[in-house]
Amino acid sequence: MAYDNICKYLAEEYPSEFFQWVLGEEPRDIQVLKAELSAEPIQADALSVLQSTNQILHLEFQTLPQSEPPLPFRMLDYWVRLQRKYRCRIDQVVIFLKSTTSQMVFNNEFRDTNTWHSYRVIRLWEQDPQPLLANRALLPLATLARSNNPNQLLEQVVAQVDNIEEKPLRGNLAACVDVLAGLRFDQELVRRLLSEEVMEESVTYQDIIQKGVQKGIQRGKQEEAVLIVMRLLTLRLGLIDPVLQQQIEGLSITRLEELSEALLNFETATDLAVWLEHG
Repeated sequence: MAYDNICKYLAEEYPSEFFQWVLGEEPRDIQVLKAELSAEPIQADALSVLQSTNQILHLEFQTLPQSEPPLPFRMLDYWVRLQRKYRCRIDQVVIFLKSTTSQMVFNNEFRDTNTWHSYRVIRLWEQDPQPLLANRALLPLATLARSNNPNQLLEQVVAQVDNIEEKPLRGNLAACVDVLAGLRFDQELVRRLLSEEVMEESVTYQDIIQKGVQKGIQRGKQEEAVLIVMRLLTLRLGLIDPVLQQQIEGLSITRLEELSEALLNFETATDLAVWLEHG
């Protein structure tokens, strides 16, 4: 989904910042690794290697605790594949994004007969927001951190993004805030705070969302593709009429893929309505 793609983008674009936040180390000579692991290919979220100490940081971002295969087994599987290929120290960290009371987010190990494997877990809603607010690359994650006044925290994040002078960086981080904050806040509130001008400066947002659509399509999950297409439509056109939304929810995977490409040329809700009627 779009949330995973946003986090992968941040971790790959700013690996040093994640190394410093997660491991408390100031890295040098860091390199982002290809995330696909053979033999039967599986895709890790983010892999970066600290060459000076021959150390790998594996980050796995989770919106929900449930997964198939179960997350603890996946983390063992990732570790074995990484160890086979690189033969070095591997630090694995699972970052849960969305607050939940599920006991699954407190599990940090895989156990079976004669086998035990552990990894670190970060529940973002329990984290002190200050280290995230202090680092521009981590500002989107700060929207999901611990706070007695979440709306004030969101306003603080948006204000810091607005103060970034470099337009491409400001636009990209604003787009990331727009997506990740949606896990905690009402979308209308987020969009009211984010400047449309700043959002338009993002050069990566369209690509991130498109990859999310493709991911949903490849999985054959129509509901995932619908959620991502609706998010992108809302970004371009504002709130979508419920009647049009109902039509979109009934589209096939193929039609959703076509819509994800066509909507890049939409300027008004009328364009969407015409496409749905005649596209």
